[in-house]
Amino acid sequence: MNKENKILKTLYANVDAVYRDFNSALIPSVSKGFFIGVRTPVLRKIARDMVKSGEYKDFIDNLPHKFFEENQVHAFILSYMRDFDIVIREIGHFLPYVDNWATCDQLSPIVFKSNKGVLLDYVYKWLKSNHTYTVRFGIKLLMQYWLDADFDEKYADIVANIKSDDYYVNMMRAWYFATGLAKQYKHILPYLQKLDDWTRKRTIQKALESFRVSDEHKKELRLLK
Repeated sequence: MNKENKILKTLYANVDAVYRDFNSALIPSVSKGFFIGVRTPVLRKIARDMVKSGEYKDFIDNLPHKFFEENQVHAFILSYMRDFDIVIREIGHFLPYVDNWATCDQLSPIVFKSNKGVLLDYVYKWLKSNHTYTVRFGIKLLMQYWLDADFDEKYADIVANIKSDDYYVNMMRAWYFATGLAKQYKHILPYLQKLDDWTRKRTIQKALESFRVSDEHKKELRLLK
């Protein structure tokens, strides 16, 4: 039995039909028929075991995958790998096949944190893509790594100036600015006047729902709704 079939056998051995229906409803960009119905901890364990054993190359080379869960395992494998150059190369191969927000958002390589200086050039490249989830991934990384000590308004300018009619791109833009309001309130607040109305309203709503935004700031934000 080849590795691909072993993975599918493991996935089918861990089917949760109720979870499959629940998860597919949350991810409407993927047809329900592409969900097997396996919970995230199982997918993470499969990925960890494959990285630990080194038996993952054939799997990540075999694109596109058939099932949502296979894409999730692929994302987790890349997240656990520790060679920056290899991860960057493999992400370049994988991103064009990412077709939903969950796989995009859970693709979070641990090796990126210690390579932020080199990573930034790739982020800029991904933000220029015409592919929804490649752009979303780039915004996510700016939110994850450049809203704390390394924050600079030039990054917020980039996100503010992204022009898109895509729901999943603009929701990530709103998430970026809502997180920015929690971490860099005085710097991010003026950007609310620069955003399109849809993204601005969702930014404020996300900030109002956040435990990281102070009550005082929430009071100010309610006046801007």
